[in-house]
Amino acid sequence: MNIELVFQIAGIGILISVLNMVLKQAGKEEQAQMLTLVGVVIVLLMVIQLISQLFNNVRSVFGF
Repeated sequence: MNIELVFQIAGIGILISVLNMVLKQAGKEEQAQMLTLVGVVIVLLMVIQLISQLFNNVRSVFGF
């Protein structure tokens, strides 16, 4: 498994959580929620790409 991807996802999570706390302290809860949603979407896109690679590898192993 590519360990760099795990570190990227963890870095995005830490960055989003820090920015989320800053925005909540400033009284901007709506922007904090939107930022969290954007972070989740970015991580999901990264995971979807990995799942696509997995299916392509499985397909090539079984010759489909």
